[in-house]
Amino acid sequence: MPRLRTLSDLGEGRLIDRIARAAGRLDRSGVVLGIGDDAAILRLRAREDWVTSTDATVENVHFRWSEQAASSVGRRALVSNLSDLAAMGARPLGFTLALAAPPDLALDRFDGLVRGLVREARTHGCAWVGGNLARADQTSLVISIFGAVPRGRFLPRKGLRSGDRLFVTGSLGAASLARAAYESAGRRIRHVPVPRLAAGRALLGLPGFAACIDISDGLLSDLGHLLEGGALGAALDSDRLPLPRGFGARCRALGADPLALALAGGEDYELLFGLRRRAAAGFSAAALTRRLGVAVTEIGEVTSTPGVTGVPKVASFLHY
Repeated sequence: MPRLRTLSDLGEGRLIDRIARAAGRLDRSGVVLGIGDDAAILRLRAREDWVTSTDATVENVHFRWSEQAASSVGRRALVSNLSDLAAMGARPLGFTLALAAPPDLALDRFDGLVRGLVREARTHGCAWVGGNLARADQTSLVISIFGAVPRGRFLPRKGLRSGDRLFVTGSLGAASLARAAYESAGRRIRHVPVPRLAAGRALLGLPGFAACIDISDGLLSDLGHLLEGGALGAALDSDRLPLPRGFGARCRALGADPLALALAGGEDYELLFGLRRRAAAGFSAAALTRRLGVAVTEIGEVTSTPGVTGVPKVASFLHY
């Protein structure tokens, strides 16, 4: 029997069976009907609302096959969608994948994508419930993800006021440093961000909560969305930005500006959120860290004067 090397060697039916076998190993609690029918059916718990988001990962726009393993591409594709749920305070339920790819795509790359998707789905309790396969000149993964929040409760982007304190989870710049290392020295990208799902759900009950967004496009860019399109401003403290250990030295070795990567690099998928001044006074960073289950750093405050002060102006590193 000839060795199977590309997608065209299997055909659509056998590729779908291949996905279904991998997805069948995931937790299916809450899934009434998954892969194999015209549509999936998911079941909410009592007194919950749906949360849904869609995101695309496109070859030569968001990734190149030369820069990272196929499993990392799959993982990052699902992480970007899971992070949208985290920013709303939602728990994951399931996702669908519309995969477009050339017929001559190597089968091991297809299997790598599937492994990466299944790995992240298993880690975060998100069932793979359906999707679509199509021919295309280049590979793209369009994921629609579904989650749930307690009825009437979610984390909005809008709601900041002058005087609110600004906080961020985790650290900034690791994703952009990994990309800079690839572009400068040819080092394959292995870093995969962590979607802050538990932290988002913990924020739902936080007194004095004001607004939240996940950092996908870079701290400054996403902060702009929270600041009501320029109606408000922010005073940040660049010395307090949370950076990975050894970040400055690694940036300098690559000839990169640490602050530029931290402020505008993107794809960190940390949560940026605001608290009312009075509420923030009652929570130390250590207390917020314990409550959210991830390191939390206060980085500044909202002002009534438009514009961001306290940090240098840097260019965006968006790849789309």
